[in-house]
Amino acid sequence: MIERLILAINPGSTSTKFSLYEEEKLIFEKTLRHSGEELKRYEKITDQFHFRKDLIMNELSERKTDIERIAAVVGRGGLIKPIESGIYNVNQKMKDDLTTGIMGQHASNLGGLIADDIASTLCCAQAFIVDPVVVDELQPVARISGHPEVARISIFHALNQKAVARLYAGSKGRRYEDLNLIIAHMGGGISVGAHKSGKVVDVNNALNGDGPFSPERSGGLPSGPLAELCFSGRFTHAEIKAMITGKGGMMAYLGTNSFIEVCSMAESGDEKAVLISNAAAYQVGKEIGALAAVLDGNVDAIILTGGMAYEKSFVDRIQSMVSFIADVVVYPGEDELKALAFNGLLALDGKIEIKTYK
Repeated sequence: MIERLILAINPGSTSTKFSLYEEEKLIFEKTLRHSGEELKRYEKITDQFHFRKDLIMNELSERKTDIERIAAVVGRGGLIKPIESGIYNVNQKMKDDLTTGIMGQHASNLGGLIADDIASTLCCAQAFIVDPVVVDELQPVARISGHPEVARISIFHALNQKAVARLYAGSKGRRYEDLNLIIAHMGGGISVGAHKSGKVVDVNNALNGDGPFSPERSGGLPSGPLAELCFSGRFTHAEIKAMITGKGGMMAYLGTNSFIEVCSMAESGDEKAVLISNAAAYQVGKEIGALAAVLDGNVDAIILTGGMAYEKSFVDRIQSMVSFIADVVVYPGEDELKALAFNGLLALDGKIEIKTYK
């Protein structure tokens, strides 16, 4: 029996990550970083499609991969309509919604599009997405914003938050569904979610202006001054949107979307970089404290994950703020590629339901 290959693809706002598995065995994993200068050539995120796909295909070619053995291409889910968690076939309806950005523009929109394009060139491959960023498990009270014209919606790093939640639960010999967790994914965007009995009952919208600021997103801004800025005549609608997502946060303050570079600047004595880094940690800790109230103080653990969690001094600042709530556990980076690949394998073997996007 020829062992199947599974290609997992995770386009992030500042990186393209992909891996190749042979059944359950990891063959290789690759992370390609993209600078703001490199990406500014593209007006829309979906315009990056060929650029990112070609990087993946070139790597497979250089490694002399027998691509006809690929049975599944599994992409990170993007900004489609709100759906329940799980694995979905990539169909035309999904591709249309990803391309038009029905819920907004984000690099994760490229996951399903690239997966389908690669799979369509192969004889037996299927294309899937898993736990897209629009997984919606919010409790009703969490949807109320303060004005009926603006509802709170669920857009967060569902794939990694769910993956590390299950990883933590397994390390304790418990079920994810039996735990209350607060999980902060800290990367190009930052999402902090309250996981109650297996559902994310509250989480900040990590894309469109809510919660902590990040390397390239402004997070929650004061609404009055933002409204004045919008009608000042100084900026177009597109420029305001870019301030919120893409050119906000550390990019706006320090001119870089690389947290590694920000930390290097701070370590070199750049006082502004120190302040901005401390402010980012402060906002994450503050958000965790708010979600502890959502869970009535009944928190089994606080989990810090994502690329920013590699920076010990940053994690230490957050931990000093929130360790009184519960134990703080750190899973640097993310387990997303493995989660994508293993979900694809389970789907191929008929061990989990393959859902249809409508």
